Amino acid sequence: QVQLVESGGGLVQAGDSLRLSCAASGRTVTGYAMAWFRQAPGKEREFVSAISPNGGRTSYADSVKGRFTISRDDAKNSAYLQMNSLKPEDTAVYYCAAQISASPYGLRRDQKGMDYWGKGTLVTVSA
Repeated sequence: QVQLVESGGGLVQAGDSLRLSCAASGRTVTGYAMAWFRQAPGKEREFVSAISPNGGRTSYADSVKGRFTISRDDAKNSAYLQMNSLKPEDTAVYYCAAQISASPYGLRRDQKGMDYWGKGTLVTVSA
């Protein structure tokens, strides 16, 4: 079992930056693709970004491309989401997820493909 705990959320103004962290415990996340999803009030949870087990491949939702950067540090058993130029529409609960991947370059964007989930951290961006 892998436990995921997100941190780094908070209240910021439009244009500000935040860095979310996802700390894994229970076992190493080596061999896992890591992903971030978000759920805005009244909306369904959606894909934000993902990174392959070897860090060599990343994927982003169009809405965050160029503003958000996903990374991972397997030595710290953690993943990160650097969020720049935040907009009010980025307001959401952000969830970290892990997916067992047979390929070092594998990643998925669908929620059903995730094996483990964190409980989320709230990001609020004011106008």
